[in-house]
Amino acid sequence: MNYQDSLKSLDTEEHIDLAFYRPIGYMWACLAAKLGVTPNAITIASIFLGIAAGVAFYFNNMWINVAGMILLMWANSFDSADGQLARMTKQYSRLGRILDGMAGDLWFASIYVAICLRENYTSEFFMARPWLIWVIAVVAGLCHAKQAAMADYYRQFHLYFLKGKDGSELDSARELAGRYRREAPSASWIKRIIMLVYLNYTRNQEVMTPQMQRLRAVLAERYPDGDIPREFRDRFRALSLPLMKYTNILSFNWRTIALFCSLFACMPWLYFVFELVVLNAIMIYMVRRHESICRRLADELSKK
Repeated sequence: MNYQDSLKSLDTEEHIDLAFYRPIGYMWACLAAKLGVTPNAITIASIFLGIAAGVAFYFNNMWINVAGMILLMWANSFDSADGQLARMTKQYSRLGRILDGMAGDLWFASIYVAICLRENYTSEFFMARPWLIWVIAVVAGLCHAKQAAMADYYRQFHLYFLKGKDGSELDSARELAGRYRREAPSASWIKRIIMLVYLNYTRNQEVMTPQMQRLRAVLAERYPDGDIPREFRDRFRALSLPLMKYTNILSFNWRTIALFCSLFACMPWLYFVFELVVLNAIMIYMVRRHESICRRLADELSKK
């Protein structure tokens, strides 16, 4: 498989990824394919690199912080490589998708803890109020999780119309719940926990997008075989494409640019402000716009 085939879609790729992370990820993926390394093994390696980056951000030393930045970029190149390798070798799995999502969560959890501990011993303001930075971090972390989940959901929905069901990782909470009831009795406790976490993740995405769920229901009723006309697919793509830039802002690259800037400014707490103010505003705008698109298309289909 060549480099272009290892990408999900140019519609959903971010410019920084295309210029930097995807080419590096492709080289890692090619090497892993030759060595017989699995995508999940690369994901696990990225977890260790990302956590090490977080530890480096604890220190009030710019050189150690720069080392952490390099480790975090390395982790993200592995995060790119695992998906590219999965597409190259057809090693798709829901476990891999869940593990991939958990990797980013663990990276940033370590970063949040490091920032909180650092501020509590370097900032006079937070030293006097040691609880405050932890409260800010928890709220920012919850917002981060919601932002990342919605960005991923909209990308998968866009890919569903662009490439069909096989080209997207769009899931349904109803189908996942049915699979859990069938498989849970014979599954290990670890697998049951993973399935429940992913089921809850998908349910939360659906709760945030009532008009998208309405459009999915109308499409399922009108086209039960999933054969949505190309004209409708193209129309949705044209309306959804301008929103893909917001899903990319809510993903890794712009977060880390803000994080690195806050570290260079020796005020890592500013990263939390960026998440709480800027990224939340973008998420709200993106959700409102996408829901409006889905409402309009669902209304049009219902009148036919």
